[in-house]
Parts: sequence; C-alpha cells; structure tokens
Amino acid sequence: MSSPSPARPKIIAIANQKGGVGKTTTAINLATALATTRKVLLIDLDPQGNASTGLGLPRHERGQGSYALLVGAAPLAELIKPSRIPQLALLPADADLAGAEIELIDVEARERRLLNALEAARDTLDGTDLIIIDCPPSLGLITLNALVAADEVLVPLQCEFFALEGVSQITRTIERVSKTLNPNLKLGGIILTMFDKRNNLSELVAADVREFFGEKVYDTIIPRNIRITEAPSHGLPVLVYDHRSAGAEAYVALAQEWIRREKQLKETAQ
Repeated sequence: MSSPSPARPKIIAIANQKGGVGKTTTAINLATALATTRKVLLIDLDPQGNASTGLGLPRHERGQGSYALLVGAAPLAELIKPSRIPQLALLPADADLAGAEIELIDVEARERRLLNALEAARDTLDGTDLIIIDCPPSLGLITLNALVAADEVLVPLQCEFFALEGVSQITRTIERVSKTLNPNLKLGGIILTMFDKRNNLSELVAADVREFFGEKVYDTIIPRNIRITEAPSHGLPVLVYDHRSAGAEAYVALAQEWIRREKQLKETAQ
C-alpha cells in the first residue's frame, strides 16, 4: 500500500502590473508575519530580485533560483535557500530570470512551467503550509505562470489617482486565467498601500476602491512609513527591522486578517 502524497501548500500570488505599489514589500512582510505560525516559502519571480535582497540575500550569493526552476535546469530542492526568519524559506530570483519571457515562448505548456515544477516537488514541499509568489510588475508570461499555479491573488493598490484604472486590468486578467487555465484561481483581496492620512486623495481613493470592490478590499491599510522604506537596505523585513513601527504593526494586522478570512472561507466551504 503506497503512502498518501503530501498535502499541497496554499499558493498566493502577489501581483499588480503597475510598479511601485508596495508589491514586494507586501510579499516579504506578509510572508514574515505568517511564518510565525506556519512554514512559508517565498518565491521571487521578479527579475529585479528585490524580494531576495529584502530578505538579506545579495545578488552574488544567490546562484540558481526561480529561472532555473522555470526552465527545468534544476529541481526545487536544489534551489531553495533559508532566510534569517525561522520557518521562512526563499526561492531567489537569479540573474537569468530577465530572459525567461523570451526563452519560454516556444516551450510546450509554457504557462504551466511553475505549476508543473511545484507539483513535481511535492516531497520537497512536504510540511510547507503556504507559498507566496512575488510577481514582476507586468502581465507577461512569468506572471501568467504564477497565476496558473496560484489559488488566490492578492493585489496591492497604492492610494493614488490612477489606482482603480490599474487594478481593473489585473482583475480582468485573473478572470480570464480562471476561465481558461486555472479554474481554482480567485481574487483573494485588494490591499491598500502607501496610505497617507494627511492626504485627502488617499481617503478618496480608499473610498472609491471600497465602493467598487466591496468586501474584497482588506480592512487593514498599509501606511506610508519611513521604516518600511529603510528596512530593505538592511536586508530585513520591517517586522524585524523595527517591529514597533506603524508599518510593522500594519503588516502583522494584515496577516491576522488574512488568517481570519482564510478561516471564514473554510467554514463556508464545509
């Protein structure tokens, strides 16, 4: 009698085709906060590699990473790196990832490369509860791989004038992917970031987004905070760099809200 295969981790893609919205910061700090109660793998799929840097892994120490996984050059077990955070592992972005969009164009099932690689790594991922994917700021083939592999998408949304226009594009993409490539994919939520309470525009944008998307918008708001900005230069999540800062407290609250929402989803499904 064969033993049952390990349970599949929940997979969250953090995506927005617009850059500078707090996407990588959210990936790093949400992963760090959730790693206090579960085992987490952060996958850096952004060629800029900022999530890797923000977790203290400089470029010269990365070696192979997410590019090698996508092209099948190495299995996940050989590519995962530990981080300074207990229970948080990292699949870094390697230098060649920038060329993956072009190299994968003619590859069979090119949009399923990440999904297939993770499925093949079930034993490696045994015990991992959650995978968080930091996507590039585009809706290209790399992001598509993340959406095909993911169960849900969290969309960080900067509180600025063009915010709604940008988020409508990613939500349409999520709908198309769920209809054609990944029926399990859903919009997990929208996270308001870089909120400046001194700026009336932030309040207006937050109100507009909540009116349009309703309960999909998280109650937790991530403020503009100098500690959030400083932390990556020290190779640390803001939760470690300054756990008493307003930014750190906001990401702890975000993780707690994600856990509550996840519990409610499971109860509703029963």
